[in-house]
Amino acid sequence: MFSAFRRVVPEISIFHNPSSPPSSKALSLLRAATSGPYPPTNAKNPPLDFKLEVVEAPPTTDQLRTILSFSSQDSTATSLFLSAHPSSPFASSTGTPSLNKVTEVGAKNPNALKWPIVVDWTAGRACVGDVECVKGMLENLRKKRDGEAGEDEPDKPKGWFS
Repeated sequence: MFSAFRRVVPEISIFHNPSSPPSSKALSLLRAATSGPYPPTNAKNPPLDFKLEVVEAPPTTDQLRTILSFSSQDSTATSLFLSAHPSSPFASSTGTPSLNKVTEVGAKNPNALKWPIVVDWTAGRACVGDVECVKGMLENLRKKRDGEAGEDEPDKPKGWFS
């Protein structure tokens, strides 16, 4: 009856490195989705409705921990967040650094991280270093907007009300 009161505007953050071409491409996709028709192939479509936060710094250790839990990849912090860039201190090592160490390395040398890191905090989904994943995230938002996606289970009444 009052389902409109439960509507939540998705919150998406992009941890962005301007010197990374994939990060710049992901940022332009996200901005275009909020400012113009989505998908852009049909001018009659409205823009997507989400809050976009652009952070030009690496995520904190707590944020990395949350992003790691959101990731659909079954991987360690090293393989998910650290690039194979030669400047990465772990490019040739076999040890697995802690999330604290990943945060330190990212603060000292941004090229050591995979960019972009895009997080849909509301849906619990993350994309690390993958522009195609960001496109999928936007497509999921479009499906929700257009009523093509099923309702989320948490919004359905439980107990006596079902």
